[in-house]
This record gives sequence, C-alpha cells and structure tokens, in this order.
Amino acid sequence: MKFVLITGPQAVGKMTVGQELAKITDLKLFHNHMTIELVNHFFDYGTKEGKRLVNLFRQEIFEEVSKSNLDGMIFTYLWAFNLQADWDYVNRVTQLFESKGATVYYVELEADLDERIQRNKSSNRLEHKPSKRNIEWSESRLKKSIENYRLNSLEGEIEFPNYIKINNTNLGAEEVAELVKREFNL
Repeated sequence: MKFVLITGPQAVGKMTVGQELAKITDLKLFHNHMTIELVNHFFDYGTKEGKRLVNLFRQEIFEEVSKSNLDGMIFTYLWAFNLQADWDYVNRVTQLFESKGATVYYVELEADLDERIQRNKSSNRLEHKPSKRNIEWSESRLKKSIENYRLNSLEGEIEFPNYIKINNTNLGAEEVAELVKREFNL
C-alpha cells in the first residue's frame, strides 16, 4: 500500500496533480474538498460542526483504505507549517498508514502567487470545488492566508523519508505527476 500526501498552498495544483497522478498509477485520489464540499451542504467548514464532520469522514475513509487491498491513495492537504496541530495531523495520518504496512510519500508543491491567483479561477478547480466559485471571496481568502499561515516548508524542515518539493509555477500537472511517479517509483 502506498499513501501519497500532496501538500501546498491554495490553488497550487494539489488536486489537479493528484488527478493526473491517479491516471498514471493505480492509486485512488481523495482530494481534501471531497469531504469539505459534502459537509458544506449542512455546515460551513469553518464551524465546529463542519470541521468535526470533515475530520470524521476523512478518518473513517483513511481507516478503511489503510486496511484494504487497494494499491493506495493520494490525499491532498493544505498544511500550515506554523501550526503544531497540522504537524500532529500529518503525523497521525502517517502513523495510521505506516502501522498497516503502507509506505508514505510526501509531495510539497509551491508556485508563485500570481500563478496561484490564475489557477484559482480554473474550470477544473471550480468544477470540483463549488465552495470556490465565488472568485472574489476565494482570491481574498487565498491572499489573506499568507498573513496568518506558512503554507510551504522551510529548507530542511521536512525530515520525512520519501519527500520531494516541486516548484510547479511553470510546470503542467501532467509533468509534475510524471516527476512524482518517477521519483517514488509509483
């Protein structure tokens, strides 16, 4: 079993790279908005109830996949490196999969802000993430997050084995997926 965690800031291309990686491997894509969009029909993700339900659904899916016969999964996650709770979450998910014999791979994406603002409006993003369709709100939130969160790691900060950081400002999702597949022999 393989578990690929793709992380990076909003609109960096996590889901799109995950979609392309799923096409060229036998891994299933579980992008973070699959649960957010489901729960948003009932509770905003920013609420206590919304966060609890998103985390509950994710945990149950992780549990079932980790003990399944699937080849593995790709999960996308916006990791705030300046928040201990996010480090703890990544460690818990890692431990769950590793405890079942899975190998965990970490892919960190980074891209220039101008490129991310353009990607924030992409048809693929808006199709799969209805909560992002209010472009003005989404772009404002993207820019504001820079003030409060560090969404890319510092040099040498990630010490996990099987880690790669890719600046995909000028790379297509297919290229990045191929890089990841080759790097980790997926």
